Amino acid sequence: MANKSTSPTKVIIPCRISFANIWEPKSINGGDEKYSVSLLIPKEDKATLTKIQRAVEAAKEDAKGKKWGGKVPANLKLPLRDGDIDRPDDENYAGHMFLNATSKDAPQIVDRKVQPILDPMECGSGDYCNVSVNFYGFAASGNKGVAAGLGNIQKVKDGERLAGKASAASDFDEIEGEDDGTDVFGDDVPDYLK
Repeated sequence: MANKSTSPTKVIIPCRISFANIWEPKSINGGDEKYSVSLLIPKEDKATLTKIQRAVEAAKEDAKGKKWGGKVPANLKLPLRDGDIDRPDDENYAGHMFLNATSKDAPQIVDRKVQPILDPMECGSGDYCNVSVNFYGFAASGNKGVAAGLGNIQKVKDGERLAGKASAASDFDEIEGEDDGTDVFGDDVPDYLK
């Protein structure tokens, strides 16, 4: 995946998205409302993981002088985490590294042809996407680290939903026949359908 940005802290990450609060901002633990998404990257995707590590290192160098008083703190919070260790009870995270990206601004969500996706049902948790992420250093409330800023999202292909909500196709069978309901309910047609 070509990265059109020349910024060393920005990466286009091919991934599967989870916990996708990408259509409306939400408050987490009483904080400011933000758009957020968890990006799952297979551990065998060494090329993408290397790009992320390089961008994190660039963000550390950038923040060293601007936020951390000239040196990189010893116990930095870093964005890339191991799904097998940090989310052992979630099978979707097994064999994956992941990071959580957030933004106060809504991401643009587009399809493979970079056309806007406007229907929230068309892109969500479980889908495979390219996500632009900008890594940056922070120092707030005694914590120092590198965070992942959510940029934009390009849906690449459908994935099995991770939202926990069943699809209509899994709830209902196709109904053959007339639209009056008699073929579905038989003799037990409710009065309002007669």
